[in-house]
Amino acid sequence: MHCLPRPTCRDHRPGQETHMVLDNGSSHTAEHTKKWLATHPRWTVHRTPPHASWMNRIELYFSAMTRRVLRHGDFSSRDDLIDKLDVYVIGRNETAKPYKWTYDGSPLKTM
Repeated sequence: MHCLPRPTCRDHRPGQETHMVLDNGSSHTAEHTKKWLATHPRWTVHRTPPHASWMNRIELYFSAMTRRVLRHGDFSSRDDLIDKLDVYVIGRNETAKPYKWTYDGSPLKTM
């Protein structure tokens, strides 16, 4: 199944729970995914609400972090990876600006 991470035995201690956040995309709600999750009880799924546009801000944050730190990163150790992620997060927090939500909840107008 390509839509779920494939941990190795080294990644998790026996009995350790793993939590993941999934949207309501068809690959995440497909029957084969449900069967896989049913046979892997240590995986706990937290689903985003349908039409959760507020999640886009979070997705943009992780997308930027992936592009700037992870995708072409060269890490000498786990601690090196953590240090580089910390530098990115701290730098983002120092230059962060509040996001102003402009949608007022009224239906969109058509022309």
